[in-house]
Amino acid sequence: MNLLRTGGKVILIAAAIAILGAPASARHRHHRLDSYPPLPSTESSSEPSSTSERNVAGQFDYYALVLSWSPSFCAEGAHSGSPQCSPAGARPYSFVLHGLWPQYQKGWPQDCYTQAKPFVPETLIYRMLDIMPARKLVIHEYKKHGTCSGLNPESYFALSRQLYTSIKIPERFQNPAETQTVSPDQLLAEFMQINPDIKPGMIAVSCGGAGDRLKEVHICMSHEGKPAACGRNEVQRKMCSADTMAVLPVRASAEPSEKASWPAAPVAPPKRTLSGALLQYFGRQ
Repeated sequence: MNLLRTGGKVILIAAAIAILGAPASARHRHHRLDSYPPLPSTESSSEPSSTSERNVAGQFDYYALVLSWSPSFCAEGAHSGSPQCSPAGARPYSFVLHGLWPQYQKGWPQDCYTQAKPFVPETLIYRMLDIMPARKLVIHEYKKHGTCSGLNPESYFALSRQLYTSIKIPERFQNPAETQTVSPDQLLAEFMQINPDIKPGMIAVSCGGAGDRLKEVHICMSHEGKPAACGRNEVQRKMCSADTMAVLPVRASAEPSEKASWPAAPVAPPKRTLSGALLQYFGRQ
């Protein structure tokens, strides 16, 4: 037994000497896995592999320009205090801008870190109220989605307005006085007909609620603001699988001649004093 143990030690020592005496190329023939260069990633920026790679400002695949059908929003009942849901006699709203959302091919970033505080100036808020008729909506959209665009508030809302105004709305959805029934495919076809740059797969419609009401239209855009293919967030059968949708009338219809009297944008608020501005700023801290 002692001899066997001694012999075993001799063999191990001999093996160690042989290994140490071998050329370096032979010693390293069997590499550790981490000594190889990393393999090319099969993951795209559209599906980050970890939360640390998500929610990075400016890193996304495309925008979704989201147009909300205001009458359906107001019919939900919980928004009676919103300016767009005011009683008859006020300016009618049809499609308003819900937001401009950076998207991954699957999922989306939100609440991205920015070096500057995501503060939207009051004057900018007021300038957006003609197409985003709620102060809280403007603030919310920049904090949640605008911060992920990589743009400051001025540039983000300038792009939002540019894209919103570039989309032509089919005539029968501009100021309907009565409820209409339309299929999702028909609505999409009418949008594509008068916006020829928008092709199938670049636009989707959502519906829901009582009677499968029209809720939103999503139009996908590139970083440069051109119509682009949508990702898996806008799969039509998931957004609205109904055969037909109810298109509710605007809350206060008006004749086309009356539209000239509607203000293009709300009047800007009075200028604040320096002390008032400082108080408002530090009050948010």
